[in-house]
Amino acid sequence: MLIHPAFNPVMLKLGPLAIRWYAVSYLVGFALFMWLGRRRIRQGNSVFTTQTLDDFLTWGIIGVIVGGRLGYVLFYQHAYYFANPLEIFKVWQGGMSFHGGFLGVVTAGLLFAYKHKINPLKLADSIAPLTPLGFAAVRLGGNFVNGELWGRVTRSDAFWAMGFPQAHSEDLKLATEQPQLWGAIFQQYGMLPRHPSQLYQFALEGILLFVLLWWFSKKPRPTGQVVSLFLLGYGTARFIAEFAREPDEFLGLLYLNFSMGQWLSLPMIACGLIGFLYFGQRKAKPAEGDV
Repeated sequence: MLIHPAFNPVMLKLGPLAIRWYAVSYLVGFALFMWLGRRRIRQGNSVFTTQTLDDFLTWGIIGVIVGGRLGYVLFYQHAYYFANPLEIFKVWQGGMSFHGGFLGVVTAGLLFAYKHKINPLKLADSIAPLTPLGFAAVRLGGNFVNGELWGRVTRSDAFWAMGFPQAHSEDLKLATEQPQLWGAIFQQYGMLPRHPSQLYQFALEGILLFVLLWWFSKKPRPTGQVVSLFLLGYGTARFIAEFAREPDEFLGLLYLNFSMGQWLSLPMIACGLIGFLYFGQRKAKPAEGDV
């Protein structure tokens, strides 16, 4: 069984200022977005100009942070935060939702498209291929380095099995409740073998989705089809990865034994599939200069 290295979540301390890996992973994601966006502009395959890309980054960052935080509050821990509303603003303590961040970026994108008189679907098609590497950066540099959002228990002899020191209390509880299954393993290692689900999400939602979208969008596609593939691809990747990810302790599994992440991904899959087939019937037009 592999053991998680239990990295220090603080990458660098400059006096009283602590620079955390989690924050750096977001910065890397935004930097990758800009780098890829500029490449697409040079290739003439984007509705952005260099100036509007820089402008959108500000809108996107606000959408990610505000939407991600509010999504976590509403989808996952609304009872706690409604009772402690000031805690909502303590973003540095963690607690972000991808689906909330996605809705935040959608809102920001609609406002941005209206301001710049850009077709919202063409804007979404230009944004979609630029985002998955950012997801990969956060899953790896944020979730995995922090040892959070670990996976469900698995066989100790599996080559992928990893023990997470950060999950000690949950492992102890499970070993106590099911001693015949997990007692001996916990006594030997002081932890239980789990899926490194952060790495699964890094690979599926990040690397694989990026390769798929980057390849698909290199040629002109009907307006709306690229973002539809993004919805379908991300929703499917997240739905699959959630089977290996430990459900949130305060929610557990919901109806049909699906997690909250899976239920939130199902509308993405449905909209993505319908949109991909619907828009695919239309004629493709170049993105450059289209507003």
